[in-house]
Amino acid sequence: METLAITLLTIDTIALIVLVLLQSGKSAGLSGAISGGAEQLFGKQKARGIDAVLHKATIVTGVLFFVLAFLAAYILG
Repeated sequence: METLAITLLTIDTIALIVLVLLQSGKSAGLSGAISGGAEQLFGKQKARGIDAVLHKATIVTGVLFFVLAFLAAYILG
């Protein structure tokens, strides 16, 4: 059971890293950090296509990461 938990956690960690690296950047440097927040807040632009899929998959793998980390700690502890 310990090996299964650690293996699943490792696979999820690698998937999470890949998903984060595949996403496109939301801003263009420091100027994007200042004006980009206002555009996103007032423009209400929704992500479309592959960006939306990557965003949702990142959320799912992030939540799964925390669940598996707590499970592995419970099993090993």
